[in-house]
Amino acid sequence: MSREIARAQAAACRVTQGKGFHLADYSTRGDSGLDKAHADAWLREGVEHLARLQDRLSAQDRHALFVIFQAMDAAGKDGAIKHVFSGVNPQGCAVHAFKAPGPEELDQDFLRRHIARLPGRGQIGIHNRSWYEEVLIARVHPAVLERQRLPPEVMGPQMWKHRLEDIAAFERYLTRQGIVVVKFFLHVSREEQRRRLLDRIEEPAKNWKLDPSDIAERRHWDAYQGAYEEAIRATAAPHAPWYVIPADRKWLTRLLVVEAVVEALEAINPHYPRLDDEGQARLRAAEDALKGEDQGLRP
Repeated sequence: MSREIARAQAAACRVTQGKGFHLADYSTRGDSGLDKAHADAWLREGVEHLARLQDRLSAQDRHALFVIFQAMDAAGKDGAIKHVFSGVNPQGCAVHAFKAPGPEELDQDFLRRHIARLPGRGQIGIHNRSWYEEVLIARVHPAVLERQRLPPEVMGPQMWKHRLEDIAAFERYLTRQGIVVVKFFLHVSREEQRRRLLDRIEEPAKNWKLDPSDIAERRHWDAYQGAYEEAIRATAAPHAPWYVIPADRKWLTRLLVVEAVVEALEAINPHYPRLDDEGQARLRAAEDALKGEDQGLRP
């Protein structure tokens, strides 16, 4: 057995066109031929390979990798980010976890605060929640939208369609600037979420993780599932794919995520800069100068 099995299962979770997409069809995707016995070793290999690719991405300084994580509460976003990116150089990677927007941000367009934290060339940028919150929580909870004080002419039934169109267009723009976009929805089941929330209550070391709103949000489970389905359907594209990752088993989630990220970087094949003839000549001159110093120091 090899990591190629995990790579194939990650590919099975990829959504590149929205037509005909149904979230229910992806509940058990990426779960064939994999077992926990191999997971730790394969994850370690994937993390090490990701670190090598990141080093080349940084040295080449041409592309950027932009990774979005979306999920219901307790689906494992933090853990996936922690484990998958554990081997990368912190100088070339930034993680931003977005909370509810403050007063200043509410006076701005909904993309702005995320745009300000996009990765530069040679960098990996990770957004734990993203502009998709504006077609998820803002859609499920009208009070969230009301706080944005939008003019009445932009409101109405078509607003969500327009926002999704804007997101899709902006993600296309990013790819045209050399930014590789990869989006993950960690697809946890309602029952598994219940177990994890109970674990946060029963385990003292995890008490701090539980927010009372996590329980209240479960009442809106179906509304969120519908909003996610529509968002993925409207924004999945070959240049900005979604990966709908089964999240009931953390080891499987992390393994599939690392393989998807590695595959995205391999597709652009970053490499160390190659010196032209003039650069090679400067290199040889530097070598001669350094060797000359060595000879001058000898007794």
